[in-house]
Amino acid sequence: MRDINDLMILILPGLGGAGADHWQTAWGTAFPGMQRVEQVNWEKPVYPDWSARLTEAVARAMRPIVLVAHSLGTSLTMRWSFEQPEHAKKVAGAFLAAPTDRDRFDASPSSPVRGWGPMILKPLPFPSMVLASRNDDRVSFERAGVFARAWGSTLVDAGNLGHIGSAAKLGLWPFGLFYFGQFIGSLES
Repeated sequence: MRDINDLMILILPGLGGAGADHWQTAWGTAFPGMQRVEQVNWEKPVYPDWSARLTEAVARAMRPIVLVAHSLGTSLTMRWSFEQPEHAKKVAGAFLAAPTDRDRFDASPSSPVRGWGPMILKPLPFPSMVLASRNDDRVSFERAGVFARAWGSTLVDAGNLGHIGSAAKLGLWPFGLFYFGQFIGSLES
C-alpha cells in the first residue's frame, strides 16, 4: 500500500485546461502537493507538444508518479505511455476520469481536437482506474468499459455526471476523492 506523501501527483487536464469550476482545479488548490502539467495552448492541443510537456514533468519527478487525467488528458496518458515506455516506468498509476473516444472524434471534421487517436486497446504499463459517467456526450459508458477492460483498469460507474468536468459543478468532487483514495491505497509500494 502506498502513502500519498511518497508520490508525485501530476494533474493532466483536457481541452481548455480545467477552469476555475473544474474538480481538477479544486484538487490542485486543496492539495498543494498536486502539480498541474501546464500546456502552451489549452485551446488548440497538439499531441507532440502536450506529450513533450508530460515527458518533461515526469523526467523532473523525484518520486513515483500518479497521473490524474481528465478527458483529453486520458488520451494523452494512453498514447504517451506506449510511446515513452522508459518514462512510463516512473508512473505508479493513472486515475482516468471521462476518457474521450478519440476514434469517434478524430473521424469528425467538426471536432476541435484531431490527431490524438486511435484509441489503443491494450494493457497500460501501470495500474489504472477509469471513472465514467452514464450520460457523457464524449464516450458512452459501454465504450468506456471497453477501454477499461483493454487497459486493465478498474472501471467505476460515476453515475450521471455528463463529461465530469466544469459543467457538472463538482467542486472538490468527494465521490472522485473517495475513489482516488482507494486507488492510491491499492498501489503496491
